[in-house]
Amino acid sequence: MDERPLLVVDLEATCWENRITPTGEGQNTDNMEIIEFGCALANRNGELLDSQSFLVQPAKNPQISEFCTSLTSIRQSMIEAAPLFPEVCRMIDAWLGQPHENFIWCSWGNYDRLHIQADGEKNGALPVIMNYPHLNLKRIWRRTTGQKRKNGMIHALEYHGLTLEGHHHRGIDDARNMVRLLPFMDWSLERELLTLPSAFSLRGSFASDRIVSGEDMASAIREKAGKCNLR
Repeated sequence: MDERPLLVVDLEATCWENRITPTGEGQNTDNMEIIEFGCALANRNGELLDSQSFLVQPAKNPQISEFCTSLTSIRQSMIEAAPLFPEVCRMIDAWLGQPHENFIWCSWGNYDRLHIQADGEKNGALPVIMNYPHLNLKRIWRRTTGQKRKNGMIHALEYHGLTLEGHHHRGIDDARNMVRLLPFMDWSLERELLTLPSAFSLRGSFASDRIVSGEDMASAIREKAGKCNLR
């Protein structure tokens, strides 16, 4: 099996009970902000090489809700000590180093990729991983197993006789649990399922045919909702 390292990413974001913000708005990517990048470097055999949690201080809504804390275990004091999004991008880049040209990164669904793009547009910064192809692990797992309906990460673990390790909805723990699923993927499908990177301008525009549409983002948020019964 291919032993090249890949990066598994799981995000957590600001959220509110019943998906309603304190101002009465419906929860969406304009008012949701990433508060954690859970990153796990591994190979396709499921060997964990390194992992790191990068907490992010939200700029628009710096006070996270009690609901968000109960869901993620991320406390207000942790967020207040964290850097803002552009600095976290630089920290992720420094931790990862210069990836090989055939490097890929992964997440369970498309939500994580699209929310990084959305917050990158708002903040004028992106981590270097966005220059590399993305693999939707949910999609390759579905293709591998034939499972169509119950395809959340928790169900995938149960399908293979595995139990969750750590705190579900904590980015770093979910990323590590995804690594445990990597050996069960049919990696011959990898190439056809990759999503190529979008070209991002620091002026805040996307310069490729893979632009994040409102429909794409809404679909991705529904995917995340299936994972955590919230988003």
